[in-house]
Amino acid sequence: MAQQFTRQEAKVPAMGRFGGGHNRFAPGAKPKNAKGTLLRIVKIYMRWAKTIFIAMLLTVVSSLISVGIPLFIGKTFNTFDILHRTVDINRLIVTLSVIAVLYITNWIISWVNGIIMLKISQKLVFTLRSDFFEKMQRLPLKFYDTRSHGDTMSRITNDVDNISSTIAQTTTQLISSILTLVGSLAVMIELNIPLTLVVLLCVPLVMLLTRGIASRSRSYFKAQQQSLGTLNGVIEENILGLKMVKAFDKQEDVLQQFGEINEKLFDSSYKAQVWSGFMMPLMNVINNFVFAVVAIVGGILSVGYGLLVGTVVSFLSYSKQFAQPLNAVAGMFNTIQSALAGAERVFEILDHLEETPDEEEAVEMDQPQGNVTFEHVYFSYDKTNPILKDVSFKVKAGDTVALVGETGAGKTTIVNLLTRFYDVDSGTILIDEVPITQVKRNSLRKCFSVVLQDTCLFTGTIMDNIRYSQTDAANEQVIQAAKIARAHDFISKLPKGYYTMVSGAADTLSQGQRQLIAIARAVLCDSPILILDEATSSVDTKTEKDIQHAFLNLMKNRTSFLIAHRLSTIRDADYIMVIGDGKILESGNHKSLMERKGRYFNMVISQMGKMPEAI
Repeated sequence: MAQQFTRQEAKVPAMGRFGGGHNRFAPGAKPKNAKGTLLRIVKIYMRWAKTIFIAMLLTVVSSLISVGIPLFIGKTFNTFDILHRTVDINRLIVTLSVIAVLYITNWIISWVNGIIMLKISQKLVFTLRSDFFEKMQRLPLKFYDTRSHGDTMSRITNDVDNISSTIAQTTTQLISSILTLVGSLAVMIELNIPLTLVVLLCVPLVMLLTRGIASRSRSYFKAQQQSLGTLNGVIEENILGLKMVKAFDKQEDVLQQFGEINEKLFDSSYKAQVWSGFMMPLMNVINNFVFAVVAIVGGILSVGYGLLVGTVVSFLSYSKQFAQPLNAVAGMFNTIQSALAGAERVFEILDHLEETPDEEEAVEMDQPQGNVTFEHVYFSYDKTNPILKDVSFKVKAGDTVALVGETGAGKTTIVNLLTRFYDVDSGTILIDEVPITQVKRNSLRKCFSVVLQDTCLFTGTIMDNIRYSQTDAANEQVIQAAKIARAHDFISKLPKGYYTMVSGAADTLSQGQRQLIAIARAVLCDSPILILDEATSSVDTKTEKDIQHAFLNLMKNRTSFLIAHRLSTIRDADYIMVIGDGKILESGNHKSLMERKGRYFNMVISQMGKMPEAI
């Protein structure tokens, strides 16, 4: 096996298992502006243009009816002749009947329209959540290594729900408000211009009020959503790590941390609600002021200039109706602000840079053999501190290679790059002489069976979890894989055997048992390249020996990469590579490396506490 590396020394920071360390509270990108966010929501909303057109048509009809009702109410008063103390009964009955029909029709249209818009809003939520979850599958591993999982969950649940509630409540209402404003204004101008000008007094007052409160409350709503996401992250971490919290008696520290974040959430939520809550009381003051002025001016025009009482009554209704759309917007103001803040957080993820797409000429791996080559590979997680520096080696198909070295030396980084969870900064990685960047990702990943130190199980039966790597595998194949992995005995003793329910978070199984299931999953996968990242770290010595015997069969005719610290796991490997300072310090088999008396020799002596003659 050839190797090439430089002799430059550098300190390498410790990284997390299979993907680097976790910065659970890394800051997000800057939020987008409200106008851009709103336009983007509308663009998604227009996917259901035909249904929306029907809803808009019903909204137009409803708005026209709303505009017409005050006009007929005024005509009802004009059926009374005060001077002659008479009433036009026939005209009164007809007018009242028309008003009743208009109210009933408007109620039916509003009910139907509400159902239509509610359905569309739920489709919007369904689409956003689907797009969000699909985006999560395309995001690079680095995204999850540097983000709070709870915050990401908050975005796909709470923030999307905020968008949904706003769409359901405001879409038709806003359009109806615009139409009602325009229609009412047209009718008022036709009836009496002086009174129309009086009613229009509310417009600049409302605009000033809305602008002043918007500038104050929006920042608080944004802070509220961010604090909520952070709080979810803390809750998630403490639920998963509750044993450690109790083991180290850190309940008080956890409560203090939760209390500080919860205090921030309370503060931002309180201020957001207070500022948005100013809207309705102040709007009522403006409405009542305009109503009073219309009544006074109308009374003067009616007594002194012969304006019909019915016209004044109509204007009093229009003054309320004209302000009603503005009141509706003000009433929904906090919901709109919260939804826009949530939408910005959702779109931030949807706009996040994805994994580098497959090249147009990318190929499928047809019956891969498992030859692996690294050529002058350089890599760093943060583009500043190099983890690998000019790493070169070749592994022939069927060889077993053990990667050893101190924590943070770059062992896991090598397999991260091989599986293309991360892309190299420079250099080339080849499988069967084909650069992995020229291979389609889904085809590349099928080349690997992976067992990690941190075992991941999914909610379902043990049978489903083993079959996860080969969904079409028969039950007999699953059981055979479990036998090879030495998992069959303990599974058979469970009350429901292979149909016992497990999950990623529950501790119904020991860590060693969970790891055996993960090994069985890798056995069933039957890929040409096997990656074992501390795969026996959580099992007892006897089980480890059983698993090692199973691995001997599993690794036949497969290229295997072992990351381990135990000498018993690595000494029989065809090649052992000692990783340190971002380079391959030594390579060879156990015997040759012990004879060299270099870094590997010192590691073995420090671990075994024996002289080489006894090893």
